[in-house]
This record gives sequence, structure tokens and C-alpha cells, in this order.
Amino acid sequence: MIKDDNLIQSHRKDEHVFIAEKLFNTESKNQLNEIKLIPSNLPELSINDIQSSVELPNFSFQSPFYINAMTGGSEQTGILNQQLAEVAAITNTPIATGSQSIALKDPSMAHTFKILREKNPNGLIFSNLSANATLEQAKRAVDMIEANALQIHINAAQEIVMPEGEREFYWLKNIETLVNRLEVPIIVKEVGFGMSHKTVQQLADIGVRYVDISGRGGTNFAMIENERRHAKDFSFLEDWGLTTAESLIDTKSLQTGLTIFASGGIRTPLDIVKCLALGAKSVGISGAFLHILNKQGQDALTNTILDYQSKINMLMLLLGTKNLSDLTKIRMILSPELQNFKNQI
Repeated sequence: MIKDDNLIQSHRKDEHVFIAEKLFNTESKNQLNEIKLIPSNLPELSINDIQSSVELPNFSFQSPFYINAMTGGSEQTGILNQQLAEVAAITNTPIATGSQSIALKDPSMAHTFKILREKNPNGLIFSNLSANATLEQAKRAVDMIEANALQIHINAAQEIVMPEGEREFYWLKNIETLVNRLEVPIIVKEVGFGMSHKTVQQLADIGVRYVDISGRGGTNFAMIENERRHAKDFSFLEDWGLTTAESLIDTKSLQTGLTIFASGGIRTPLDIVKCLALGAKSVGISGAFLHILNKQGQDALTNTILDYQSKINMLMLLLGTKNLSDLTKIRMILSPELQNFKNQI
């Protein structure tokens, strides 16, 4: 029975990738398009002055974005992890793996995750597990890929739609244990439904120092799970949660106490810069990079990431900002809808 359960879970990994590509939309609904950044016509800067690297207490990023959690757990997704790891190594881009829970249950699938470290021996890599993972499981997941940090995903909306998903969500105490006892930093991550001020405050109160708000607007795991059901009766959750822009606005007052990453429907270098201007320290990208890898191949994704790195610096120059701290001080105009949201929180 355990072997059958593992095969089902491995197949689900393949389904997620297939459906994510099927539902991929080049136009995001994360509301970043409703933010206008005011440029500087006299930047008084050279492109060589721009410093877009990220220095954090536990690690540093060459550029302010990373390849976010996606794959692993089946032979097919293991190949994707290999390709992503090779791209990450060439471009010096941090990378997070998909959930390693299946490899903890079925060690024969561990190689689909270990390939990340094998192909990217010196890179910054994040492990990934659910919020109910035990300390022992967390240690095994980190050791499996010699991870620099562990993403703990909180995904109640996805689980509740999944027929075989969890139905109990008592997570805070367990997350606190992992934060206090795991040797690497914990990054608590949503999976595309955004985080509110209340949620991030709860996490800060138990010692969490890294949060990925992962807003609505990109990959929607409720809709992915809905596609797997015979009776599609959860389509009303298509617009569930807070968008990426709303999540960053709602949690802005907490940005001095912890490090906030942003993800959710990121499509362009301008999207990245807008998230940084709203206070995110770095930006995660999943769906857009996976789409390029699937449709155009590994070299195309490598070139895209190198292009993003260059264009972020160009955009920072056009805004008259020398570094990421300056970027948070620029003027911006919110759409009436976002301004109304800001006024009500």
C-alpha cells in the first residue's frame, strides 16, 4: 500500500507540472501592473554605479531574484530539477526545490532532489517541506541537498481542494519548533494565495525571520487541484487570497522586523523592480521560468535570467536608484483599486 501511495504522489508531481503549463498565462493578475513607478529623467548615475546584489544575515544573492520552488519527486520532474540546477549554477541564481516529502517516504526518489546540489555544488539552494514536517524530517530534507535554508510551505487552500489533502491545519507550534531547533534558516512560504499583515505578524511572533508572501496572480494550486478532480466544484476559489501587490502593501509595516520575499505571477524585470520598491528583499519566479524551460529549452532560460539581471540594473538607473535601499524610497502611483485597498487595511 505504501508503494502504491508513493506512486500516486509521484504521478501527482507530474500532473502538477503538466497542469501548471496548461493553465500558464503570460499576463499575470498579481496587480503589479496597477503600480506606476515615477522615473528620474536626471539619474546622475552610471550603469556601473548600480548595486543590485542582496546582503542578508544568512546569505546573499548576486541579483534580487531566485528560481522558486517547483519540481522533484518523479523521474520527469527530476530531469527538470537537473536542468534548473544547471541554469542556476551558470547564472549564479539561488534556487528552491519542490516539496521533498515524497523522497522522505520513498528514498528511491531522493535522486530527483539531490541532483540540485550535484549540478550546482556551490549555489544557494533551499529545501522545501510542508508546515507539518517534523524536526527529524526537516533535518533529512536539508541534509539531502545540503540546503542553505528550508522553505516551509503553508498551503491550506491547496490541501482543502485536494481530495487526498490534509484536513487539519495546526501549524504555528510546529513552525516555532523548526525555527528554534533547525540549524539553517526557515523561510515560510505561501503557494500563491498571499499573506496578510496578521499572518506575517503571527509568524514574526514565533521567531520567523524570512517570509515569502507568494501572492495571487500566478500559479494557482487550488485551480491545479481542481483540474485533477472529476467534479470541478472549486472554481470559485480562482480569485481567493491577496494578490502579490496587496500582500506587499498589507505587510509593509512589518518589513523592518523580518525579511520579506515576494513571488506570484512575476513575468518581467519590471515586475521584480516593483516588488523591490514595495519592500521585498528578493523575488521568486516559478511559472514563467518553467514555461520558458518547457517551451524553449535550457539555453533560453539561461539567457532569460542573464537578461533579467542586466535589465534590473537598467531599470534601477532609470529610477535614479543606486541600490535596493534607494529603490524603496521612490515615488509610485497606485491604481484606485490598490489605493482603496491600502486605505482600508
